[in-house]
Amino acid sequence: MKQVIKTIILASLTTFVAFSLIAFPNDSFEASIRGLNIWWEVVFPSLLPFFITSELLIGFGVVRFIGVLFEPIMRPLFNVPGVGSFGWVMGMASGYPTGAKIAARLREEEQISRVEAERLVSFTNASSPLFIIGAVSIGFFHDAKLGVLLAVCHYGSNALVGLCMRFYGRAEEKRNATRHKKTEKKFSIKRAFREMHEMRISDERALGQILGDAVINSIKTLVMVGGFIILFSVLTKLFFLIGLSPLIAIIFQFILSIFSIPIDMALPLFSGLFEITIGAQMISQKTATVLSQAVLVSFIMGFNGLSVQAQVASILSGTDIRFKPYFLARFLHGALASILTVVLYIPLYLNKQTFELNDMPVFNQNVENNWVALMTIMQNVGPVITLLFLALTAVLLYRRSRA
Repeated sequence: MKQVIKTIILASLTTFVAFSLIAFPNDSFEASIRGLNIWWEVVFPSLLPFFITSELLIGFGVVRFIGVLFEPIMRPLFNVPGVGSFGWVMGMASGYPTGAKIAARLREEEQISRVEAERLVSFTNASSPLFIIGAVSIGFFHDAKLGVLLAVCHYGSNALVGLCMRFYGRAEEKRNATRHKKTEKKFSIKRAFREMHEMRISDERALGQILGDAVINSIKTLVMVGGFIILFSVLTKLFFLIGLSPLIAIIFQFILSIFSIPIDMALPLFSGLFEITIGAQMISQKTATVLSQAVLVSFIMGFNGLSVQAQVASILSGTDIRFKPYFLARFLHGALASILTVVLYIPLYLNKQTFELNDMPVFNQNVENNWVALMTIMQNVGPVITLLFLALTAVLLYRRSRA
């Protein structure tokens, strides 16, 4: 009976969305174009190098080398193997869903257990510096200093989530008697090189095949990511057009009033829970204190948005990694990021605003110009990179089908 109800609900929702698309074709098309532009210009070219590099580093055993070296750090702090440090750093550098992609690959390689993979996924999916500083702080708020506050709170709370999640699944680990407790050893560069070599030798694929697999797997993941970005861009627009977003925003108004945040932020917050970029842009357009805006942006970035969560769920679906721990960790990340924003608002933002304009002119100007230049380059060169690699993937797939 439960499955029958689920089938009816899913079928009804899909039918409702289909009729909404028919009722609002022009708005749906514009929302699709907006999502496609985000993926086409920024997401694809910015994530592709990290995805390909991570695939190659795993294939050549370098991640195993890093894992041995960082085992004495990652195990006491986050209760995950040293290879988790690679996913953590890459996730912060490139943004979501890189952390989930790396965790899934490490699980497929059996370098981590299921519980360890679930811990890793919970704190390795973060916004990239390009998005926080370039898109949100400079692009939406036109304030580079705000990016420092948002970045510190986002990555700091992310680390706190990892510390909290270290206690997750301990009972299950004891029942399964995981092998990692038996293999822990002291720091050793010699052992790290040896295990890297053994890892590379165990992979019998030729160099050309490793490179081809890295490109193809990365493109497939990014195409999936693009599909979710476009889908949620359309859904967010449809919810607004049919009046569902304003209706649900009434509930958020009550929650915001408890925390003394302007209730007109309810609709941007609801939109941000679906898609971070849309929510952050709407928040920046509202008239409110910078603190209120920063708190809400920090929360939706920590929550990741349902669009990103759907991407992570799709990546994890090919493994035995459960989605629930990641989902619950998103609420914790959002709450901790908001709290840190309130605590650090004065020392990291307000105090810097009181400086005279001539105190640090060169530094501030250079930082802002660098991020603006990077965003401009991505928008101009991004589509070319996207086309080239899509064409390369098509050639690789064609040659393999002919082989």
